[in-house]
Amino acid sequence: MELFSTGSMYIHLFLAMVLGMSLGLERFVARKTAGMRTYTLVSMGSALFVIISQIVTAQFAGTTMFDPLRVAAQVVAAAGFLGVGAIFRDAQGGVSGVTTASGLWVAAGIGMACGFGLYSLATVVTVLGLFTFIVLWFVEKKIRKLPLGEKDEQPL
Repeated sequence: MELFSTGSMYIHLFLAMVLGMSLGLERFVARKTAGMRTYTLVSMGSALFVIISQIVTAQFAGTTMFDPLRVAAQVVAAAGFLGVGAIFRDAQGGVSGVTTASGLWVAAGIGMACGFGLYSLATVVTVLGLFTFIVLWFVEKKIRKLPLGEKDEQPL
């Protein structure tokens, strides 16, 4: 029995692409380091790796040679590696790009969820990610305007 039909594989990939793109669109509008293309590729690539691992595992059923969760674990590590490239320290000692790096990591998870066919989970996480990027940005902006006194510590 075949695990994926050709149409099913395309649905997995297309949804990962659209959901990753929606996160990336917000990052692009916010003029962040990684935007639509980066988020789309991370999410879609994650789905691709999961699909490949499932197909290969099904082809070698009954053996212990392949484990789709090993591929998923490596996607998480690779997304972390990508995220590190988005984090920068400026001349004043400030750090930027951490939210972008975190968003890339979540996009990888969205792609993996789509790859495993967990569409509702991927959609919910995309909505939560957009909430985090958009609504919490406004909350942070309001908090920054509050008179909280002087800082005792230097920024990271």
